[in-house]
Amino acid sequence: MRLPFHKYQGTGNDFVMIDDRAHQFDATNHALVRFLCDRRRGIGADGLILLHKHADFDFEMVYFNADGYLGSMCGNGGRCTVAFAHQLGAIQAETKFLAADGPHEAHIEADGTVHLRMQDVAGQQEIEKDDIFLDTGSPHLVRFLPSSRLAELNVFAEGRAVRYSERFREKGTNVNFVEMPLVAGQPWQVRTYERGVEDETLSCGTGVTAVALAASRRGAASPVQLRTPGGDLQVSFQVRPDGSFTQVYLSGPATKVFEGNIEL
Repeated sequence: MRLPFHKYQGTGNDFVMIDDRAHQFDATNHALVRFLCDRRRGIGADGLILLHKHADFDFEMVYFNADGYLGSMCGNGGRCTVAFAHQLGAIQAETKFLAADGPHEAHIEADGTVHLRMQDVAGQQEIEKDDIFLDTGSPHLVRFLPSSRLAELNVFAEGRAVRYSERFREKGTNVNFVEMPLVAGQPWQVRTYERGVEDETLSCGTGVTAVALAASRRGAASPVQLRTPGGDLQVSFQVRPDGSFTQVYLSGPATKVFEGNIEL
């Protein structure tokens, strides 16, 4: 059997994209998803996304982590799926689609920039002085670091320790390490350990969204510029009187890398 696929990336966060509008892919085959995401034996990606038809939306995004199992919302994956659907002709410049955490709106510009509206986010939960926990469609712990520590940080070791700590062991969490800019207007530096991938990724959309909202408590004003190892993203938002967030948009590039067929 030959399986057609496309490969997309958003600031280095990469995905195997499958046009499954005919609903032929076996979503219960966790080993197959793991194989396709395997960087040595398969195509290689941080996750796999199925594009499904939906009666009430332009499409449905079904996201799997690289471990083979269904994941929660993926922000960069959502932006890549919008670009993929646009390339297929399934949508025009604006769209409404369904993801794991509910409905989303998005629009794509001529230069490939995708603006994805995220779900409204409840108020932040401060755990310790430099740690804030939020759910931006996926759970995220945001940890603020002193200046000049981020570049040398062992994100795998420190992120894994938090992800499997007593507090988060049952459901897990993504962990974002953040360095505040020394000069106003410069981007916030972010590195992320992602559950499901169980490693550092070059970028995480829901992660930078969490960082931007958490950074608002430290003086950051919308829109917030953020820099990941894979590239730059922007997050805009409005703060409600109760401290929750609305009109949250994640913006950045979503690029097709290649397409092909793989023998199964």
